[in-house]
Amino acid sequence: MALSKQLKLQHLLWRTGFGPATTETAHWESLPESAWWTKVKEASVKPPGMFDVADGAVKGLVMGVGMLGKMERNDLTKEEKKKLKKQSREDLKNLNLRWLEEMVETRAQLREKIALFWHGHFASRNINILYQQQLLDVVRTHALGNFGDLLRGVSKTAAMLAFLNNQQNKKQHPNENFAREVMELFTLGRGNYTENDVKEAARAFTGWSHRLDGTFVFRLRDHDSGSKTVLGKTGNFDGDDMLDILLEKRETARFIARKLYKFLVNETLVPEERINWLGDRFFDSGYKIMRLLEDIARSDWFYAPENMGVKIKSPVELWVGIRRTIPMELADPESQLVLQKVLGQVLFYPPNVAGWPGGRNWIDSSSLMLRLRIPQLLYRNQDLDVHGKTDDDQQMGEAAKGQMRRLSAVMDWQPAIDLFAKTPDNELIGKIAEFLWAVPTKNLPWEVLQKNTDRSNRSALVQTAMVQLMATPEYQLC
Repeated sequence: MALSKQLKLQHLLWRTGFGPATTETAHWESLPESAWWTKVKEASVKPPGMFDVADGAVKGLVMGVGMLGKMERNDLTKEEKKKLKKQSREDLKNLNLRWLEEMVETRAQLREKIALFWHGHFASRNINILYQQQLLDVVRTHALGNFGDLLRGVSKTAAMLAFLNNQQNKKQHPNENFAREVMELFTLGRGNYTENDVKEAARAFTGWSHRLDGTFVFRLRDHDSGSKTVLGKTGNFDGDDMLDILLEKRETARFIARKLYKFLVNETLVPEERINWLGDRFFDSGYKIMRLLEDIARSDWFYAPENMGVKIKSPVELWVGIRRTIPMELADPESQLVLQKVLGQVLFYPPNVAGWPGGRNWIDSSSLMLRLRIPQLLYRNQDLDVHGKTDDDQQMGEAAKGQMRRLSAVMDWQPAIDLFAKTPDNELIGKIAEFLWAVPTKNLPWEVLQKNTDRSNRSALVQTAMVQLMATPEYQLC
């Protein structure tokens, strides 16, 4: 079956971004297919700016000379510690919302989409706002660059060093946590190293630490300068040497290629020969991330029927996509934090160091029902009643038993009305479905649409048809 140009465009914009922005769709549709990838790539060439949302009070507490001395001596009062923690949590909310806005508004969709991938790959849970925004900056800056630079940058962030306990990794008492996760989750993957490799790598990483303001520091007095044997190599290795050794392994390139393939193409159907081909080209390129992305996006199999409309959108993908489809001004932006929590993906709060498992894990009976209701909650300005498990970090200091927030927004329907202005009435719902769904529209719920759309005027029909079509299982897929 020949795929329509519209369906292929949906596929590309959802996999390499957060779906089509209604305001830009007409321009995309006017371009030849051969120009699509170039446009996607060029929109993300410009380096991103850092999101600096840390409150002046936090910076003052951490960077002020007097307070810094007290912190280094662990001499803060209980009240000072409480104040610092509370403000940092508040700033993390702001960082979360700031990044969400960027995902919605930016034309650099590829950069932010791949940054979201790396955010899960290099998962770190830390309530220190300075450390988290530093880590995010490294991820966004190198998201499309060189994996070696990205790996080295992330490995030297305070967020990662603290999360994986490398502050406690000293020559007298090596801590293996950091070395193990770097090998298992960030580079080689399980089965490509031994327990002795982990022990020896941990010795190489001794002395890697950070200052209170988040800057990396190598503490020579804590470093084990003796000979180590790791992955068949022997020498007086330090942490940088260790990362070089990991990057010299072709298994690292294939591990990253596999994860990116599952993120961008298909989570369950993963041909081994294809992964080896992608991984080897990635390795031979010197770990150029854009080269790997180009190999994926420009391949014939990227648009193969078995790879289209088979991925379940993550909560962040789903929500950002809705906002790109219908421009809106939220009355209560913090309601987005509650929404993330109940759907199971709060930015900067991964469940563990392995990140979010994704796939069918995004869906259970309660989360699916809420997903289907989101468009209607927005359209009708209804309350979002949240009852979730207690998790003080994810709660961000708010009550754990339940939260009531209203998903209230001023929705701008004009771009959608303009987009379908030339579509005949009898073709309107079908065209809207083709725009919204990343799957074929042969099974449209005509009875439901007939019953639940307002046909009093064209504007009402566009609005209610879009709401109904977004409140479907098909819209959960990309």
